[in-house]
Amino acid sequence: MVNENSKTIEINRLKAPLKYKDSKVFDSKGNQLDCIETFSDLKYIVEPKDGILTEEEILEHAPNSKEAAKIRLSRGVGDNSDVMLINDSVPTLLGFYYTIAVCLSVPVFYSGNTSWMFFILILFILPLIYLYYIFNLKNYVATSHKAAVNDNHSKIKKTRKLEDVESEKGLSSLNRYVDEVEELKSVFDSKEIKVRDLIAKRFEPPQMTYDRFMTTIDKSHDLFYHEADGALNIAKYAVEDTPRVEGEIESKIDTLKSIIDQIEDLTNELVINISSDEKSSDDVKILIDDIDNLIDSVKEYK
Repeated sequence: MVNENSKTIEINRLKAPLKYKDSKVFDSKGNQLDCIETFSDLKYIVEPKDGILTEEEILEHAPNSKEAAKIRLSRGVGDNSDVMLINDSVPTLLGFYYTIAVCLSVPVFYSGNTSWMFFILILFILPLIYLYYIFNLKNYVATSHKAAVNDNHSKIKKTRKLEDVESEKGLSSLNRYVDEVEELKSVFDSKEIKVRDLIAKRFEPPQMTYDRFMTTIDKSHDLFYHEADGALNIAKYAVEDTPRVEGEIESKIDTLKSIIDQIEDLTNELVINISSDEKSSDDVKILIDDIDNLIDSVKEYK
């Protein structure tokens, strides 16, 4: 029997910000995360541990995980994005497969051998059959849920219609802020990974300069996500669209943009510094000081 304390610890782990170090990504407990690659996305996902959370709790607290995708598919409410998530190795395997197939096909077509050409054609078709199979959502539905699939679909459609109506009635005017913050989060994540790589190349650990710079990046990460979460909470849960509400959100978004701009300036300076014959780190230190000052100014304002 899983106690409530174990569940609380696991939920906190799933919700905690990711940590970046030496071009690697870790959860809050220091567990390294694998990169998940689909046809259209590249991300790191914290997976729930087995035997701690119920299916409903996984769907609530780790909706973007592979386990949540499997649950949705088994219940008949999943979609193609869930299929791609649990089959994240497919793009890489298809790339290798078709590279080999193309290499084999070139001499075959030059030889003009009909039998071998037919064999090559089959090789090209086989992955398509496999893709058709894995994207057939009915294959994932558990037997216990098959009878309820149609009912689930109708309930989901009704729920989505109600949500759309509520959104139209409520604060749809704030939805643009949600989209903007999510986009800024994606931009920040990519720039943070890059700047950490460059710091590691320019100041190899265990130099004190490396530790200081990485500490500043950690603080900027924490501040960025604190402000991003704050902006999202206001945009999603405000009961009234007022100038004060919009002002608070826009203030937080301005902070997010300032952090991204300074990380970008630091990245450019590191690139120049690494490529230069003169390995002075003075300009880099000035930019790090600017980031520290921004962090301090936001904290003082609060």
